[in-house]
Amino acid sequence: MLQPLIALLEKLGLTQAMAIVAGSVSAFLALLLSAWISFLISKKIILQMAETLIKKTDTHWDDELIKHRVFFWLAHLAPGIVIYLLSPFALDGADRLISLVRTGAQIYMIIVGLLAVDSLMNSILAIYDTFAFSHQVPLKSFVQVAKIILYIIATLIIFSFILGRSPIYLLSGMGVLASVLMLMFKDPILGFVGGIQLSANRMLAKGDWIEMPSHGADGDVIEIALTTVKVQNWDKTITTIPTYALITNAFKNWRGMSESGGRRIKRALYVDMNTIRLCTPEMIERFSKIQYIAEYIRKKQAELASWNMEHHVDNNIHVNGRRLTNVGTFRAYIRAYLENHPKIHQEMTLLVRQLDPTEAGLPIEIYCFSSDQVWANYEDIQADIFDHILAVASEFDLSIYQKPSGRDLHSAFNK
Repeated sequence: MLQPLIALLEKLGLTQAMAIVAGSVSAFLALLLSAWISFLISKKIILQMAETLIKKTDTHWDDELIKHRVFFWLAHLAPGIVIYLLSPFALDGADRLISLVRTGAQIYMIIVGLLAVDSLMNSILAIYDTFAFSHQVPLKSFVQVAKIILYIIATLIIFSFILGRSPIYLLSGMGVLASVLMLMFKDPILGFVGGIQLSANRMLAKGDWIEMPSHGADGDVIEIALTTVKVQNWDKTITTIPTYALITNAFKNWRGMSESGGRRIKRALYVDMNTIRLCTPEMIERFSKIQYIAEYIRKKQAELASWNMEHHVDNNIHVNGRRLTNVGTFRAYIRAYLENHPKIHQEMTLLVRQLDPTEAGLPIEIYCFSSDQVWANYEDIQADIFDHILAVASEFDLSIYQKPSGRDLHSAFNK
């Protein structure tokens, strides 16, 4: 094509040098025009056919191929193929120009092919994330590693075309660059290793609630990538943690709580020890009318009476033998109240216990699990329980300790 065109231009009055330049430029422009037309045709056929077929299907995963432009990049391969195949005919006789154009076409096809594969990987990742098990085994870090490997291979192939050397020749020199690559990709390598450990040991999954004070993280995991893990804190801020930091540093994962079906309530109230006393007959009569502990009082009275009789206890002195106390009865009431509470998980640990006395009083700790794990509901349940317990403490002739305030001191001095 080129030689006849140069001869034609010479017949039209151009010098040989000008005819060669004009002919080469014209042939090259015609080649580019052919490539452009092939792109329009392939774009029209490939994209429209793909979109038409995908819209007819009932599945949604194939929509991700359109969304991530897989077919768009495939359509871009047509110009490179046309230039590569037609350049020997269009530029016949200009061997150096043919070599240069074909090398450029090969590089173009490699780049476009890489972008198409990249888009395909993004589509596969998006499809994978729609499945429930994707939260247990995050795939994003592995996809990112595969992309890095592909980009490195593509770069080596491109340089091999530019230098006219075999890719194997360039690979042989990679050992020299290994230390440099290790420094360049230190974070991805550490992140990849950390991601494998996290996935293999099921230490972390998307949607887990984690606490990591060293990095200011307290919230839900929203993304696990190759080098970072993103956590959305409860105040809606985002904390980014290096993946390998989750292997080397301690963090708390609340997944076990979520899977258990309950959420722990562990809180103590402090009873003023000056108000603790043995129960009088009047107190016992009053307590026996409380529905939750009426049966407890009856059984406990029978048990204590039997024990005291067996051990010949002199009941004329109140301190002799075993007696009910108001604080012990109060603990029994709290336990019975929790056992009858509709929002307390009855299949999990339930304790009402005394802790070591302190200068603030006698701690009565409640240890149980709410059946509702939603944070707001859990806080309401916990608050309702302690509202009730604090309010009924006076019914057992007990006072809850509170540090004296200015108002208390003022009242005391003005008596």
